[in-house]
Amino acid sequence: MEHIDHEFEVNDFEFAHEKGEKLVDKTYAATSYAKDVWNNFKKNKGALIGTVIIVIITFFAIFGPGMNEHTYKRIHPGQECLVPKIPYVEKIGLFDGYHNGVDQYAAQGVPDTYYWFGTDTQGRDIWTRVWSGTQVSLIIAFAAVVIDIVIGMVYGLVSGFYGGKVDSFMQRFAEVINGVPTLVTVTLLGMVLPAGIASIIFALMITGWIGMERIARAQVLKVKEQEYVLASRTLGASRFRLIFSEILPNILGQVIVTSMFSIPNAIFLEAYLSFLGLGVPAPMASLGSLVSDGYRSMTTFPHILIIPVLVMGVLMLSFNLFADGLRDAFDPKMLNK
Repeated sequence: MEHIDHEFEVNDFEFAHEKGEKLVDKTYAATSYAKDVWNNFKKNKGALIGTVIIVIITFFAIFGPGMNEHTYKRIHPGQECLVPKIPYVEKIGLFDGYHNGVDQYAAQGVPDTYYWFGTDTQGRDIWTRVWSGTQVSLIIAFAAVVIDIVIGMVYGLVSGFYGGKVDSFMQRFAEVINGVPTLVTVTLLGMVLPAGIASIIFALMITGWIGMERIARAQVLKVKEQEYVLASRTLGASRFRLIFSEILPNILGQVIVTSMFSIPNAIFLEAYLSFLGLGVPAPMASLGSLVSDGYRSMTTFPHILIIPVLVMGVLMLSFNLFADGLRDAFDPKMLNK
């Protein structure tokens, strides 16, 4: 075989890096899991907007009813169905108390009175009633989260961890409970309990945790066969420690996200039941009862319906955006590229 000598030129070899710099390994500062979640959450602008709106609505739900001298049940005779009138804003022609070209406040002999959201068909201040109703919705939402975590998560953890006959029995029981319609449950509870927040919370305690239970069980079935769980079991860890120290921390993200998604459902359930007359009793206000009252005057005085609908819709949308941001933060693979 003929041997061919080859001489290399200077330009035959070049640095792989286009600038000719030496490539060195970079060391990144260690970050906690919570900080990673927060950094991912901040990338979702919709979730940040939803969080800000939730904070604003919660602020008004707490302090809004005390911002004027009216109460949610005080009736003002002769001041029914007044349209919104807001100080200073009225000077630019918005929310000035005029309806069909007539100054309603002057016609009623109260030109110096202001109702920021107007009044309803009985002369009650809608501003105070809307934020009092929002308090009810937020209480129901908080109760839904507690029920999901205390009942649904624990039920799913036990069912998924033990498996076998225990899991089969617990799942059949959950299916029977889930087969009872919520409307029927609330109606039956209304026969033994006074209509109000208590009956709605009891209804959530009976059927509202099923979704969380299924999510928690599915996550446990996926995690309990992982190597670190088997290693802890081999080292003699108790069942309690395996469930709450090894399994729960690794499914906590999914549990939190699921509980956040249950909040809009709980708010809608309360509004739906109040709309049907099975919610909080009069003269207490809830967003659902306000929508029901406004529905009767929709064609003549639409502000009575539009205002509570907007507050309820924005609140539910904000919680959905917040929950969606949490889902992406806990699972970075779901972040939009």
